[in-house]
Amino acid sequence: MLEIRHLTKVYDDGTVALKDVSFTVQDGEFLVIIGLSGSGKSTLLRCINRLINPTEGEILWDGVDVAKLEGEELRKVRRRIGMVFQHFNLVKRSSVMTNVLSGRLGYAATSSSVFGRFSPADREKARQALTRLGILDQAHKRASELSGGQQQRVGIARALMQDPKMILADEPVASLDPVLAHSILQHLENLNKVDNITVLCSLHYLDLVQRYASRVIGLRAGEIVYEGDKADIMSITDEQFKEIYGQEAERMGAGLEGSLKKSEGGVA
Repeated sequence: MLEIRHLTKVYDDGTVALKDVSFTVQDGEFLVIIGLSGSGKSTLLRCINRLINPTEGEILWDGVDVAKLEGEELRKVRRRIGMVFQHFNLVKRSSVMTNVLSGRLGYAATSSSVFGRFSPADREKARQALTRLGILDQAHKRASELSGGQQQRVGIARALMQDPKMILADEPVASLDPVLAHSILQHLENLNKVDNITVLCSLHYLDLVQRYASRVIGLRAGEIVYEGDKADIMSITDEQFKEIYGQEAERMGAGLEGSLKKSEGGVA
């Protein structure tokens, strides 16, 4: 179980990205975090695996406060937390196989990983991950040769190499068209349901949230302003919607292109 208690993040320039955020995630949930750009979604996810250090608060995962860990203890926890990024975060000049194998760096000896000396077992594991994501035939291509949807599948395969107990997906479909967005979220849903991997995923579009989330929290200006389960988000009211997205936000049709209309900007 993941427990976030009174989490606050203030950046060096004085920007308050998170304000006293508290919530709980049960093992095996598919939790979606919604809100406009600048609401604190990315900051929250990056605090959980300590890519960003929180200013205050606790991040309790199975009773251990991740916010207080350092060195080897932090590395051990990070091994079990996969991360999927909006812009894929691949080494574009390297092969797909090399990018996927990098997910084992937390387990491999440093001298071996630097020279690409991964074990036969790791290489077989990478082939299995690529097969599961449907891109084994792309294994020896440069990452730069792949489409956006294929690159994101490489990112998921890399996360899968960590044997993760939890995956944090930071706007994983923001740069993809609607059809590819569903494809990527279906892969994450499969890992959630088949492997019982807890997924925390930030999204913009309400139709995707309603399709994939088992539970939802809404952030606005770094604070939680909405929390509900799948039934709640399916019947979200205009008042609740505007509490998350602002009074000037407009709900749009149920088409795949989007579910809100509002200018965005600020710290994600």
